[in-house]
Amino acid sequence: MDVQPVNQQPERDDQEIAKVLAGINEQIQQSQPLSMADPVAAPASDTSVAPAPGAALPPVPDAPEPVAPDPTPAPVTPEPVATTTAEPALEGIKKDALTQLRPLVDKLNVSAEEKFDTYLLLIRSTDDKALIAPAFEAAKGIADDARRAQALLDIIKEIDYLSPPQA
Repeated sequence: MDVQPVNQQPERDDQEIAKVLAGINEQIQQSQPLSMADPVAAPASDTSVAPAPGAALPPVPDAPEPVAPDPTPAPVTPEPVATTTAEPALEGIKKDALTQLRPLVDKLNVSAEEKFDTYLLLIRSTDDKALIAPAFEAAKGIADDARRAQALLDIIKEIDYLSPPQA
C-alpha cells in the first residue's frame, strides 16, 4: 500500500480530469449501437451505377406529412450519478470520521500546507461552505509561493463550485 504524506501526493488538475471524462465519453459512444439513419455509420447498401441519361427513374414514394412538434416538451430529468462505489457501511464510517475530524483540524500539529490539504478534503467531501474561510487562512500560511498560489486557486475553484450560477 502506497502511504505518502498528503503534501507529497500528486494533484489532479483540470486537464487530467478532462482526459478521464473524454475517455469515458469515448467508451460510451463505442458501446452504443449505431443507427442506420447515421450516414457516417451506415454502410452503403446501394452500390449500383447511376441510370443512364434519359432513362426512367423509379417512382419516389410519397413523403408523410410533417408533424408539428409538441409545444410543451417533456421535462428532462437528469439521471442520478453515483458519487461513490463504497459500501454503505464504509460510507457511514467515512461520514462519522469527517464529522469528528472537522472540529479537530485546528488542533492538528501539521504544516500550513497539510492543514490546507485537510480542509480541502473536508470541503470536497462535505460541500460545506463554512470551511472555505479556515482553508483560506491555512492557504495564506503556506511558505512556498508556488504551492500557496495553487492552494489559492483551489480555494477559488471550490467557491465557484459551491456557489450557484448567477443569472
